[in-house]
Amino acid sequence: MPIKIDNDLPVKKILEKENIFVMDENRAMSQDIRPLDILILNLMPLKEDTELQLLRSLSNTPLQVNISFIRTASYESKHTSKSHLERFYTEFDKVKDRKWDGLIITGAPVEQMEFEEVEYWDELTQIMRWSDKNVTSTFHICWGAQAGLYYRYGIKKVALPKKLSGIYPQITKHKKTELVRGFDDTFLVPISRNTGCDEEAIARHRKLTVVAYSEETGSCLIIGEHGKHIFVTAHPEYDTVTLDKEYNRDIKRGLNPDIPVNYYPDNNPENKPVKSWRCHANTLYANWLNYYVYQITPYILEAADKDYEKERRRKR
Repeated sequence: MPIKIDNDLPVKKILEKENIFVMDENRAMSQDIRPLDILILNLMPLKEDTELQLLRSLSNTPLQVNISFIRTASYESKHTSKSHLERFYTEFDKVKDRKWDGLIITGAPVEQMEFEEVEYWDELTQIMRWSDKNVTSTFHICWGAQAGLYYRYGIKKVALPKKLSGIYPQITKHKKTELVRGFDDTFLVPISRNTGCDEEAIARHRKLTVVAYSEETGSCLIIGEHGKHIFVTAHPEYDTVTLDKEYNRDIKRGLNPDIPVNYYPDNNPENKPVKSWRCHANTLYANWLNYYVYQITPYILEAADKDYEKERRRKR
């Protein structure tokens, strides 16, 4: 997929070196098609790392996608330069008066706080409420998934006995469901969190369908309202060394972390980790873009309210 991003975004050069098709604005304007407009609410502290990870994951379909980044106005990131935020990010108030094909809400390192205690919680709920009428499908990641499940369906999070960190196998359910089309019976995914979700509440909820899970880590891929909302309680977008960075960060903080599961060869942190989840991660994002955004969203976004609800009902 040709990703259309700002020509000056620092990760653009990295993507080009990795042979990922990045389209500049001039070439994008010359194509006689209507690209998908995807909004990314980046709540992760190291925003440039997350930008690179997500753009890699979104780069594997024939669709042309315009990417725009937003940040919270109620909280200012301490780990990303102000100049980067001002140059490449905008605030919600500047994008709320138009329709969008898709929205991605990332994770955030606030999972051990109550949702209402998070500094930007009110702003996040405003964005999620707005997305119901103005976004074709929203893709929630890790803490963003927990926040979405709690806000939309009242699903509470639960503290885990110890942190889940590593590469965990998941079982694919409902294999004909479009989100997991092309998946194997089992697949691997990075997980890094101290909390889980109320699994019994998820199973009882009539608007939620679990399409991938693990007995050890719980529900992994959850579809809400036939794809209007997608919840991923893991980090399929993670780079090869992301868990390694987190592990060494926690060591320096004196947290005595466990070695990430199924991550280092021979379970030895001195060995370079091997990425074993990229194919399924790419398929997941491609399936979301194709089946839950492109196949549903109207050609003229302003007509979204009637058109995509009609199409969603047809596909049920």
